[in-house]
Amino acid sequence: MPRPLLALFAAAALIAASCASAPAPGEKLWSTLTPHCGQAFVGRLVEGTDPSDAAFGESLLVARILQCSEQELRISLEVGRDRSRTWIVTRIPGGVRLKHDHRHPDDSEDSLSRYGGDTRGAADGPSLDFHADSFTAQLIPRAATNIWTLSVESQRGFSYGLRREASGRRFRIEFDFGKPAPAQE
Repeated sequence: MPRPLLALFAAAALIAASCASAPAPGEKLWSTLTPHCGQAFVGRLVEGTDPSDAAFGESLLVARILQCSEQELRISLEVGRDRSRTWIVTRIPGGVRLKHDHRHPDDSEDSLSRYGGDTRGAADGPSLDFHADSFTAQLIPRAATNIWTLSVESQRGFSYGLRREASGRRFRIEFDFGKPAPAQE
């Protein structure tokens, strides 16, 4: 076989091998949270710059890792007795998407629901940033520059955060794997 052709085959084999071994988007997030599927953890507000954040600091915060599949994670957030919030994390081609599902007590969808965004660039670290999408910008104009963050520490827990650069808005909750939450009533 001529050398140039052999070199071409070798390069193609290397590319194929590197593509086959590339982790799925969000792999660190999935591999940390999936073993805790079906479990719930107590959290605490660690940063809140808006007066509306006070309710989070005064309430019992519980994250329940409800559903885990290769493509989707569903995590409910309870703020006291309010169980209206669920984070839906989905693998998409080349990245990960975070959406916020808000429900009324009768399980009907709230008018401010399904907002969120996608990662940009590599989505394989322990901390993923989700930049607001166009749907979010239309639904909640002040959230057009939002960046939500999900971070995991395999032995410690995970956190959810929000930052809005234009206004200086900051919000972050941390959940501790060492603090299981009480069973749901």
